[in-house]
Amino acid sequence: MALGLTVSLVFFFLGLFGGVALGWLFIGSSLIGLSVAGMPLSFTAGTFYHSLFSEVLMAIGFFVYAGSLISEAGLADRIVRFSYALVGRIRGGMEIVSIVATLFLSALTGSSVPCISALIPLLVPRLAKYGYEPKYTTAILCSSSFLGYLIPPSVPALVYCLVAQQSVTAVFLATVVPGLLIALGYGVLNFYLCPKYMNMAIASEHELPPAAFSERMKEIMSSTWGALPALGCPLIILVGIYGGIFTPNEAGAIATIYCIFVGLFAYRELTKKGFWNATLSSLVSIGVIAVLIAAGTVFARYLIRLGVAQEVANWMLGLFESKIMIMLMVNVLLLIMGMFIDGIPILILAVPLILPLMKELDVNLVHLGAIVILNVGLGVITPPFAMSIFVGSRLSGCSYGELVPIMMKFLLLVGIPVLLLTTYIPALSCWLPTVILGPNVVGPW
Repeated sequence: MALGLTVSLVFFFLGLFGGVALGWLFIGSSLIGLSVAGMPLSFTAGTFYHSLFSEVLMAIGFFVYAGSLISEAGLADRIVRFSYALVGRIRGGMEIVSIVATLFLSALTGSSVPCISALIPLLVPRLAKYGYEPKYTTAILCSSSFLGYLIPPSVPALVYCLVAQQSVTAVFLATVVPGLLIALGYGVLNFYLCPKYMNMAIASEHELPPAAFSERMKEIMSSTWGALPALGCPLIILVGIYGGIFTPNEAGAIATIYCIFVGLFAYRELTKKGFWNATLSSLVSIGVIAVLIAAGTVFARYLIRLGVAQEVANWMLGLFESKIMIMLMVNVLLLIMGMFIDGIPILILAVPLILPLMKELDVNLVHLGAIVILNVGLGVITPPFAMSIFVGSRLSGCSYGELVPIMMKFLLLVGIPVLLLTTYIPALSCWLPTVILGPNVVGPW
C-alpha cells in the first residue's frame, strides 16, 4: 500500500510539472496507485459518477452561464460609468473606478477571468488618457479579479460546499466581509501609490475639475438608472436566496434567464453571435469543472482510503502544539499550492485532506470556507502560475515582469493581512451568516 501511494504521488507531481491536464492526472494517479497496491479499481467508477450527482453542480453550471452572458451583454460599460460617478473624482479616483467596477462585475460573473476580460480592454486605454500607466491599471484589475470569489454568487464557494457538505447560503455570506475589506484596502493603498504611476502632464491636461454638486448628483442618478438592469441581477439572487424565496440552484437558473432578458431587451446588445459565444464558452467551462470535480474526487477519496488525511492531521498536530501555528501552516500550504495549481483543483484536493485536522481543532467549517476561498483567490494573483496575470498581460500588452512587482504590493500589503485577519478573527466570516441565518446553521465559532 505504501508503495502504491509513493508511485501515485510521484506520478502526480511529475505530471503536474510536466503540464499534463489535471483531470487526466487525477484519474491516472489513482489508477496507477491502486494497480501497484493490488487494490480493486471498482470504486473509481462509482465515485466518479456520484461526485457529479449533485444539485450544487447544477448551480455552478447556471452561474457560469450567467457570467458568460453578462460578458456579452454590454454590462461592463454601464458598470464603469456608474463606478466613475461614485468615486471617479477623488485622488486616484479613476483607479478606484477599476476596483469598484471589478467588485460589481465580479459579483455578476462569480469568477475572475470573465471580469478582467471585459474590463481590461475597456479601462486600460481609457485611463491612459488620464495619465495612468497601462501597467498600473492592468495590475490593479488583475489584483482585484478574484473579488468575484468572495462576493456571492461564487463558483469556488459552491465547489467548497460540494466538497465539505456545508450550507451554500452560509458560505456565500462568510466571504462578504473579507471581500469588502480587500476592496477597501486596495482603495487606500491606491491612494498612496497612484502618483508614482501617473504622467502628471497628461493628467493635468485631461483630468476634469470637480463638478458642481447638482451636476454630480445628476450624473449619479443618470448612471445609476443605466446600471440598474445590470445591478438587478445580484440583487435578485441575494434577496431570493437569503429571503428564502428560492434555492441557490433556482437562483442560478433565474440569473441566467434574467441576463438573457437584459441583454436582449434592456440593453439590446446580446447578439446571436454573442449568445452562441457565451453558450459555447460556458459548455467548455462547465465540462472542465465537471471533469476536475469528478476526477479530483476520485484521487482525494483514494488518498483518504489510504489514511493520508489522518496522517496529515497527526503530522500537523505533532509538529505544532499551537492552533495558531497550525492554521498559519494551512494557509502557507494553500498559498503554495495556489502558486502552481488553479483554484478548483485545490478545493477538490486539499479540502478533504485538511477536514479531519480542522475538526480535530474545532474549527467552524463555514469559517474554514472563508479561509480556503480567500486562499484560492489569492492564488489567482500569485506568481509564477497566476491566471489573472497571464490574461491581463495578453489583453493589455504589458509584460509579465511589469505587472508582478505592482501586484505584489497589493498582495503583501492588503491580501495577506486580510487573510490573517480572516483566519484568526472568526467573527469576520461567521458574524454575518449567524445574524442572517442563525447559529443553528452556522454552528459555534
